Amino acid sequence: MDEMMETEKIEAIMRAARPQVSVIGVGGAGCNIVSWVKEKRGGVSGAKLIAANTDATHLNIIKADRRILLGEKTTKGMGAGGYPQRGEQAARESLEQIRKDTVGSNIIYVATGLGGGTGTGASWVIANSLKTTGALMIGVVTLPFAVERFRYNNAKEGLQRLRTQCDTVVVIDNNRLAKVAGDLPLKEALGVANELVGEFVKGITETITTASLINIDFADLRAIMEKRGIAAIGVGEATGEDRVERATQAALDAQLLDIKDSTKAFGVLIHVAGGEDITLDEVTQAGEMVTRSLPQKARVVWGARVEPALQGKVRVMVVLTGIESTFLSTQQKGLAGLLKSQ
Repeated sequence: MDEMMETEKIEAIMRAARPQVSVIGVGGAGCNIVSWVKEKRGGVSGAKLIAANTDATHLNIIKADRRILLGEKTTKGMGAGGYPQRGEQAARESLEQIRKDTVGSNIIYVATGLGGGTGTGASWVIANSLKTTGALMIGVVTLPFAVERFRYNNAKEGLQRLRTQCDTVVVIDNNRLAKVAGDLPLKEALGVANELVGEFVKGITETITTASLINIDFADLRAIMEKRGIAAIGVGEATGEDRVERATQAALDAQLLDIKDSTKAFGVLIHVAGGEDITLDEVTQAGEMVTRSLPQKARVVWGARVEPALQGKVRVMVVLTGIESTFLSTQQKGLAGLLKSQ
């Protein structure tokens, strides 16, 4: 009887200690990411998926645990028209509902595509409001192609604002992604970004909230992501002989953001996933390969999960936190030059 009571007590403490997670997809791209995770991957265990957009027509086809029409009075459900200022206004109108739907969350992801109106304007307003709750705020964003000049400039401003409101913003640059998925048909190539963001959110969250081969501790995640600015992500997948070595090297080589110097990263998050056939030696090998390329002082957090759908495969995800991006430094130089000339 005493043993049963002790077990129940431990389980109750375990449930209370498990972080509560919210994932907010903002704007068209952000909602598509949330919908992909919900529909293609069956959601995220231990997380609430929230889709928030100013476009009622698009929001109507999105799969999520909760859908929020941003700024009903401001945009009347017709979108932000590519204007970030309208996205800001719409978000401010709906902040009370967003805060209500994320109450009690320890980790909040804000996923969006920067460059348009809603994602660029609303995401930083939402992050600004929710960071007062004390939750770990993680932005996960995609950048537009450089040829989209107007959107590209919008994205730079949006990223600068979002990084000041989030602990860490994981950035995926579509220009670098094109090099990875360039041979795919257009529709599939555009879906790669959704998949990458979705796999990042799902993989990291479930390795924290559910039993895994090697769990990621919430305190360790906070240690490498709290107030760390910009982060870059790389993913590699391989089968057959030396699969872990090849997948890990691909993840290191294919960082989806231009980085000034990867050896100056503050920390690294390593996530390894494989089928039932993955071994502890393989997981350890991936961790050792990544840490060899970083300075001794870098903080390392790693986790591993068994995913039956990956039978015969290994997927390695490497996230470098606290890095300097050439995308933002170019903008900063431009601003400095402008101020100097005035």
